[in-house]
Amino acid sequence: MHRSCKLIGLIATVVVPALLSAQSYPSAADPRSNLKPGRLDAGIAASNMRLVSFSPKPAVFDTVRGLTFINSDVAFGNGHYAYQGNFAGFTIWDVSNPAKPVMASVVQCITSQGDPTIIGNLLFVSAEGAGNRNDCGKGGVQDPKDHMAGIRIFDVSNPRAPKLIKNVQTCKGSHTHTVIPSPTNPKIVYLYVSGQQAARPETELAGCKNGDDPADSTNSLYQLDIVKVPLDHPEQAAVMPGARIFTGLDGSPECKTFCAPVDTRRPPRGGRGGAPGDSANPAAVRLNTGPRNCHDVTAYPAMHLLAAACSSHSIMVDISNPEKPVRLSALTDTNNFQGRHTAGFSNDGKKIIMTDEWGGGTGPMCQANSIMELGGNTIISLSQNGKKQTQRSYFKLPAAQSAEENCVSHNGGLIPVPGRDLYVQGWYQGGVDIMDFTDANHPSEIGYFDRGSIDPPPPADTARGVELPGAVAPGRGAAAARSRGTIGGSWGAYYWNGMIYSSELDRGFDIYELTPSTRLSANEIAAAKLVRMKEYNPQSQPKLVWPAAFPVVRSYLDQLVRNDGLSSDKTSAIAKSLDAAEKQSGAARAASLTKLAGEVDADAKGAKDSARVKTMASEIRRLAAASK
Repeated sequence: MHRSCKLIGLIATVVVPALLSAQSYPSAADPRSNLKPGRLDAGIAASNMRLVSFSPKPAVFDTVRGLTFINSDVAFGNGHYAYQGNFAGFTIWDVSNPAKPVMASVVQCITSQGDPTIIGNLLFVSAEGAGNRNDCGKGGVQDPKDHMAGIRIFDVSNPRAPKLIKNVQTCKGSHTHTVIPSPTNPKIVYLYVSGQQAARPETELAGCKNGDDPADSTNSLYQLDIVKVPLDHPEQAAVMPGARIFTGLDGSPECKTFCAPVDTRRPPRGGRGGAPGDSANPAAVRLNTGPRNCHDVTAYPAMHLLAAACSSHSIMVDISNPEKPVRLSALTDTNNFQGRHTAGFSNDGKKIIMTDEWGGGTGPMCQANSIMELGGNTIISLSQNGKKQTQRSYFKLPAAQSAEENCVSHNGGLIPVPGRDLYVQGWYQGGVDIMDFTDANHPSEIGYFDRGSIDPPPPADTARGVELPGAVAPGRGAAAARSRGTIGGSWGAYYWNGMIYSSELDRGFDIYELTPSTRLSANEIAAAKLVRMKEYNPQSQPKLVWPAAFPVVRSYLDQLVRNDGLSSDKTSAIAKSLDAAEKQSGAARAASLTKLAGEVDADAKGAKDSARVKTMASEIRRLAAASK
């Protein structure tokens, strides 16, 4: 349904969460405690997942010069390719065999931060910062006309020889971007662009203008840029009027509880460095003002919704008409009020996740003494039309990390287990974690993969925390000595076609596989593997749909056993009936399943988890229909 194209100026709802308690870190006996440090030989701890393969960074990116060569986000397309961004280009991996990924190509292109999305044979890459050139070259920008900030478009029809075909310049550059397909024209996509910079001078790019009035339609700051791309003619991609979703929003309130302590040694929250007032520093915006931009936005095209993580605000947007988005609601709270970073939906669209990048991703924010309500996920429930958001709970990585590990919540996506809301995500050097947020009020961890820190602790004879000259981190020779405070870990972790893929900032590229336990059954893992996608851009979230299959039905049955949602005698009887039906075929199988569905419907009456029992009955009927 299309709504009015006029932006709705709703006042943000301010929430002070009640009855929320901090998590408690596990004891030092947790397997993640005291892991051996090392770049390529660090200690490993894992639960419910195993490392299938690790691929080191390409040699041309394997350096430690600040953030210039760190890996960034990942997109997936063309059936078996992973497109891994880097601040200095990108790598295309052929993952036909996840145990032995093949590097199809490496493209050097100074782009910072290089977040990718893929549509068909077009790769879109975010470019932001003062050092990007139109020609992708190194050495910085000497002439403003050579400066590139916006979206690069590559033709990757030949994955071994990608070609740059278009630079789309935007006023604020592109820190991140999100693909939104046209709901009416399959040959058009829109890119919603989040730029963290101040507007470029008009002498560099005509039409750009700084300002402090969100209602000023000529002001470049208070909007998301929108790029319209004709897929058959990507060279015609162009910027169009932006998404002005901030007008009328109040500023964030003063922090009341769980506030970040003042630390003058660190840049303000949200920044990756840079002095206050530096236009490249997103935290240069004054506190207690409304947002002027979003760090990430996640679209759910099937529901015509967009969840925008906008520093102080969680904003819901109607994108029925992507050219004229309409703000539906906005939410902020008095705890982690300036760190909204990434958003994600539950598959039914009734919940969203907002992450909080406390410290900008470069600080050790997961130590035992770190504030639990900052640097993690906020779980929010949504009304059916997205017009109301209600904050439910917080979740933070439940294992303390060392002072040598930059750690905070970052990017992730759903694991397609039917009947559950499972979210896998990267936490930088906190590793990869799997959160179950099926119960929005009580999210929990069900799996993880973690390495020890890249850098070792300071030597015992180090004075005042300053490393002695000549100290070299493990895994490197003196000629390639790394400075202490190496930035690394998982930028983002995503489930795609049976595997979990993680972009490791410093080390390379990881592929994992889920393993069964009491918290995740073999049937649930098998059901997840039934969901196949040719293409996956995590910030353009697909609707997950499962085929009619026995693992899907058994997933619900396993969940009922796990949560005591149905008596053990009945779950045992259902399991036996499923086994017997699976041995049949055709009409006989269909008849047996139809009979079983009726019995399960009757079992729902009085069941502790009657909703799940009814869903299982529906899945049994669907399987019966598919068996005819």
